[in-house]
Amino acid sequence: MTQRTGVRLLISLAVWGLFLLHVADVVPMRLLDTVERFTYDARLRFSLPGTVDPQVVIIDIDERSMAELGQFPWSRDRLATLVDRAFDDYGVAVLGFDIAFVEPDGTSGRRIFEQLADDPAWQGDATRLAARFDHDRRFAEAIRGRAVVLGTYFSPTRAERGTDNVGQLCAPVLSREAARLYALDYPRAEAYSANLPALQAAAASCGFFDNPTLDDDGVYRRVPLLQAYEGDVYASLGLAVVQLALGGAAVDFRFDPPQMRDSLHLEAVVVGDRVVPVDERVAALVPYRGAQGSFPYVSAADLIAGRADPAVLRGRIALVGTSAPGLRDLRVTPVGKAFTGVEVHANLVAGMLDGRIYQHAPYYRGIEVVQLALIALAVAWAFVRLSPLAGAAVGVALIAIVAALAWSVWLGARFVLPMGVPVTFVLFLYLVQLLYGYFIESRGKREIARLFGQYVPPELVEELAEHPEALSMEGESRDMTVLFSDVRGFTTVSEQLDARELSELMNQLLTCQTAVIQKHRGTIDKYMGDAVMAFWGAPLQDPAHALHALEAAREMLTAVRELDAAFAARGWPRLDIGVGLSTGRMNVGNMGSSFRMAYTVMGDAVNLGARLESLTKAYGVSILVAEGTRNAAPADWAFREIDRVRVKGKSQPVAIYEPMGPKEALAPTLRTELARHRGALQLYRAGDWARADAEFAALAEQSPDCAVYGVFRARIAQLRAAPPGRDWDGVYAFQTK
Repeated sequence: MTQRTGVRLLISLAVWGLFLLHVADVVPMRLLDTVERFTYDARLRFSLPGTVDPQVVIIDIDERSMAELGQFPWSRDRLATLVDRAFDDYGVAVLGFDIAFVEPDGTSGRRIFEQLADDPAWQGDATRLAARFDHDRRFAEAIRGRAVVLGTYFSPTRAERGTDNVGQLCAPVLSREAARLYALDYPRAEAYSANLPALQAAAASCGFFDNPTLDDDGVYRRVPLLQAYEGDVYASLGLAVVQLALGGAAVDFRFDPPQMRDSLHLEAVVVGDRVVPVDERVAALVPYRGAQGSFPYVSAADLIAGRADPAVLRGRIALVGTSAPGLRDLRVTPVGKAFTGVEVHANLVAGMLDGRIYQHAPYYRGIEVVQLALIALAVAWAFVRLSPLAGAAVGVALIAIVAALAWSVWLGARFVLPMGVPVTFVLFLYLVQLLYGYFIESRGKREIARLFGQYVPPELVEELAEHPEALSMEGESRDMTVLFSDVRGFTTVSEQLDARELSELMNQLLTCQTAVIQKHRGTIDKYMGDAVMAFWGAPLQDPAHALHALEAAREMLTAVRELDAAFAARGWPRLDIGVGLSTGRMNVGNMGSSFRMAYTVMGDAVNLGARLESLTKAYGVSILVAEGTRNAAPADWAFREIDRVRVKGKSQPVAIYEPMGPKEALAPTLRTELARHRGALQLYRAGDWARADAEFAALAEQSPDCAVYGVFRARIAQLRAAPPGRDWDGVYAFQTK
């Protein structure tokens, strides 16, 4: 793994860790909660059925009812009439009150007649009259034996209540002994406000309508189905109504895996044959059908007066609540900011009966962690491998994938996947990576470009920027190839031109040579008048450095010839260059003095390359390479062995060669010529002067443009005139550079 990849991964890991602190509630970030809730609400709104569900009816204590029957609360005998009408005249199946009857009816005449019974002046039957005008008793008689659920209210702390418990709770759905079997994270209350004992004793059940799992933005998205008080577990109003609607069904739980009974694995509350998905707080998401009015509303005044439509109520579940603003039972929901509380319960009841509850699984956080980890890896990969624009495309694609996946499982499986947090994570992580790239990596790239931009090709600068760990300015030893190029007869050329023209000529020449060197991944070391020095294998490693140098040398000759026409048009002389290549161990790095440093190469192999460039004039060839270059070149390259020489400054002889190019590109006649040349060299080194001279003469006649054959014929003539000693090894020693 490169340094750049490591840094990018560390950035992703750091941002991932920051988001994990939020996911684990160690460092909650309100903004992330807000975004996640926004995406949840958006999914909900875009998938609303938008139809009216007739199976639950709302008996509404609306403003018209209060205008006709008086301000609420009404007397309990009027509510008794409402219950009698609902069951006897309209045939409702279950009746639930989104109301708690905590105090005795203040309009009842019971107390008055009880006081009269103690007055000696009163002659009537006070006891009978007290019973007759006892509105609470009348209400209790109306609900006794009927499927009626009364509302209760729990408080999380006794301080919030401000008083002792009021009223009487109904029987819990789970006793404290049964509740101990399940280590569930129920909301736990310390106080309650319940119904009068007589009323609760007459009712079939009760259910709480408070919401301890309300989101901190005050929006009703979920409602707990169960709540614990002093170890016993009680049902919510909606759950209690569904229990009665299903014939008094018991409550059970579903775990995954089934044998696990801890809160981390709770998946659903089971009511009869209905499975209701819940979260770790045993809360269900409210499956809103649409805006307020998604269930039939019947005015309480119309029902009491007998004006309601029987077809709307018969066999239905009815919930008594209020839409009157003055009674303060309006809630903020994802589908409306002034939504009646009773319709929240209606949505939940209908959803439990229809199996329309969305699942917010207890392992939701685990899914979120995995999502964020995959995104972190993808973004790190994109910024390492791709350009910023392509990385942005990857970011957009990740957002699209997250959104599409969340939307598809929402519609297809009624499952809630994280959406807002992963999308925010993509954007934030992309921003951090982008800022790092701009302020840190770009600065490094600019520094690398400043150091090497004039000497190496742009693609190598880019590679250096991508892999800064591969760059070392300190001296080190490497196997490399060095190239020296020089203009033949430069003194004569310079005498033919004035200073301005000479400068223009050299600029054009060096420009074309530099372009060729950089094209083949070479590094310009320096310009020395009419000469160029370059090397391969640094600052980036290049396993094919010898091949790239050979290709550059041959193309440099072609590039010079391409200048001929333009030079001739300006009256400039034709140029020829000589190129020397040497491969071997070299020292490379920043070298110089405290006043000036240069990134360059040094060593015997470098000096040999400079000598070979000079020897091209002696042999009349354009390119000479050392034996190390030939050995490092691919096996399919052909070379003409020129000689074995001792150059000035070296005692050991070296074999020198002229590169001919890939073997498959050689003409058959040239292949034959090279083979015959090898034979002539063998005769020469064996001291068979006559036969060697004859072979070189024949080769010169066949290829008159090759000056090498003439060089050897002249040398043979000298050796014939002054034969060498018996220890002659066929090596020619040069005394000049």
